[in-house]
Amino acid sequence: MAKVTVLTAVYNAERYLPQCLDSLKGQTLSDAQFICIDDCSTDHSYEILKKYASVDSRFQLLRTPVNSGQAIARNLGLQFAQGEYVAMLDADDWFAPDTLELAYRALKEKKAPCAVLRLIQHYEEDGHEEPYVIRSAASEWSGEEAFRLSLDWSLHGLYVVETSLHKRFPFDTTCRLYSDDNTTRLHYLHSSRVVLCEGKYYYRKHAASMTNACTIRRFDHLKANLSMKRQMEALNLTDKSALLDLYERYRWFNLLGLYRYYQQQKASFTSEECQEIESLFAQMLSTIERQRIPWKLKLKLGYYPYRSYRTFRFWENIHYRMRKMLSIRPFFLSR
Repeated sequence: MAKVTVLTAVYNAERYLPQCLDSLKGQTLSDAQFICIDDCSTDHSYEILKKYASVDSRFQLLRTPVNSGQAIARNLGLQFAQGEYVAMLDADDWFAPDTLELAYRALKEKKAPCAVLRLIQHYEEDGHEEPYVIRSAASEWSGEEAFRLSLDWSLHGLYVVETSLHKRFPFDTTCRLYSDDNTTRLHYLHSSRVVLCEGKYYYRKHAASMTNACTIRRFDHLKANLSMKRQMEALNLTDKSALLDLYERYRWFNLLGLYRYYQQQKASFTSEECQEIESLFAQMLSTIERQRIPWKLKLKLGYYPYRSYRTFRFWENIHYRMRKMLSIRPFFLSR
């Protein structure tokens, strides 16, 4: 049995893939399993993967029957995970040589089911690197504390977790973007302890990444949020109603933020896309539990969760125009 299994979903990553695979091959923790899942790449990614698998038995190569997205690809790999713990590594990112060794040591020494890695952000444009600042003075947390910190990513979502826990909560496949956030939060919530280790994860930041791009897929965040709410409800967290209140407030803020983003970027979408986006807002608005939103928040202009989308849109547009007007200062005040 391997100590750690690493899942890497690959789609058209030939430019960065060798650096990713070399970082796995060079791990100081030799007792590891590397499952690489090619999601029907159309470049040379699959040939690169076969080359590594042919010379290193720790690499196991799988391929999806059709291009399905990272979550489905990773879940395919998760079925074959034999390690005591599971980690995720994207095909354009990489580990420091001792990442898995340090994570495994922390998990064992602290008897924790989940260890968060040190995240180093690598900026593709100029090559500079910055450590991700975890906005918490602690170095270990209860599962509920880690869940709360993950809502605004005060605690990021790159970690090593017990395989049994990961298989209990596989990757959320609701949509191609954002739903993997749900998996992280469920892992944190169901961990007795979450600890910080010194293993480094190098995360490549692209200016044109899908999560930053102005496309209709950005609004999949709303679907992912609803999926998380449904999963929390299914867990019957009656003794943790405050967590459900907290998540509903988070979901409401996210809906408001995306609506205001939509107002700013509306000209970027076709009329058909606008109809689809507004239909999604109307659908999601109907799922907001108003009783979970604090009255102090609902009394603020632009923050009341009206059930009618027409009414919501009317007041949000007034709020948006007022904010826009107030942001334009008269010339004699701007000097």
